[in-house]
Amino acid sequence: MKATILYVSLFLCSITCFSQKLTGAQLLEKSISYHDPDHRWETFKDSLFITMETPNSSNRNSVIHIDLANEIFYIIATRDTISTEYTLDKSKCSIVFNGIKNPSEKIKKVHKLSCERAHMFKNYYTYLYGLPMKLKDPGTIIDPKIQRKKFNKKDYLVLKATYEKAIGKDTWYFYFDPQSYAMEVYQFFHDEAKNDGEYILLTKEETIHDIKMPKIRAWYMNKDNKYLGKDILKRSF
Repeated sequence: MKATILYVSLFLCSITCFSQKLTGAQLLEKSISYHDPDHRWETFKDSLFITMETPNSSNRNSVIHIDLANEIFYIIATRDTISTEYTLDKSKCSIVFNGIKNPSEKIKKVHKLSCERAHMFKNYYTYLYGLPMKLKDPGTIIDPKIQRKKFNKKDYLVLKATYEKAIGKDTWYFYFDPQSYAMEVYQFFHDEAKNDGEYILLTKEETIHDIKMPKIRAWYMNKDNKYLGKDILKRSF
């Protein structure tokens, strides 16, 4: 019994002592090695099939094609009888609504269609499904000191990231399994003192383009744990 307790104590100490020696940059590299061991993200060219489920609303199914090398982003999102398509090909933008190319200004206004929205979708999906690799983008400030935190009764190594003013104002925390370095939670605050913002739980994995991506991303409010919805990544519909 004493030998078992000693072994467990030494094992836990080894994890703690090792994590104390890691810098933020080193922790990030270890997580990237887990999620993208062959460095495929930089040349990512594949499709994501995502179902978004939200309370009191019908599902939204999206097919997203990302071609980073050629600067192409395409999304067709369908909810009920409405489908919206955006294509960004370098500097060119096109919009299709319910199969109608170049919809009228009235349709664009009613359904909030714009090239700015197309870029928002591009930034949203390439950032979240490109994590943790996207944390190496210019303008990202990685705190050199890592933290140990308990979240949902599990211990994590936590990386803090902020951004240069031109990039963003939010503060992000990324939670990694202390043994595998898999990213399992991330959290952001607009104003940390107010405990605003959201946290996202990542469960299961789907391998796309040889990259381990979260299959399910469930969103909650920081202040009251209110459930907001979830995105489910699939190989196809």
